[in-house]
Amino acid sequence: MNSAKILIVDDEKAIVQMIEFVLRKEGFEYIYTADNAEEGMRLLLEYGADIILLDVMLPDRTGFELGPQIRAQSDAHLIYLTARTTDLDRLTGFAVGGDDYVTKPFNPLEIAARIKARLRRGIAETTVQTLATPNPDPRQRYDFGGFVLDERAGELLVGDRNIPCPAQAYQLLLFLCRNPNIVFSKAQLYESVWGFDGLGDDNTVMVHVRKLRERIEPDPSSPRYLLTVRGLGYKLVKGENG
Repeated sequence: MNSAKILIVDDEKAIVQMIEFVLRKEGFEYIYTADNAEEGMRLLLEYGADIILLDVMLPDRTGFELGPQIRAQSDAHLIYLTARTTDLDRLTGFAVGGDDYVTKPFNPLEIAARIKARLRRGIAETTVQTLATPNPDPRQRYDFGGFVLDERAGELLVGDRNIPCPAQAYQLLLFLCRNPNIVFSKAQLYESVWGFDGLGDDNTVMVHVRKLRERIEPDPSSPRYLLTVRGLGYKLVKGENG
């Protein structure tokens, strides 16, 4: 885990120094920092990255503008850092390739915890893939009537169309498909999909639920598959024709 490469792109020097100090105390050695988008991309292309902490407001361009360019070059876990807290900002961040969203001010230990959790999850997923049996498993194709999630192929099919799905939204849907008809709180979903207990932002889960509904529901405003259970959370159920 300590060999992970972490790229911090933020023009607030005090924040960068604080994060870097905490990460180095946590044992991370390969930390690269930039105070603008151009330098951030140069470092990414030169050194690569496993985790990217990206400020939304940069002097030369916004992190939202930089996100698609990063995604074209890297599958690193992308965490947006911002003082902007509206739902529109979160939706924009996730739409342009972000995996998580942390609002300022924040505790740098929270950042370190999220990074560790993401890296542990990545190691666990790699181990599972290595040990996976090559024999076809029918449970890896989840048919809910109006949509099918093919885990082995990594595809979301709605009707006869292959629907693009961002990585974290796909992982959320996969978790729910594996556990149908069970109500999960936002905190449980964050822990299960994003990988750390107690540090989740409820809005992160809400935004990804919205993204999924836009893909799998005939009418996202009146869902028949991904349901809200008031006061409890969400559950995934078979549709009327499923």
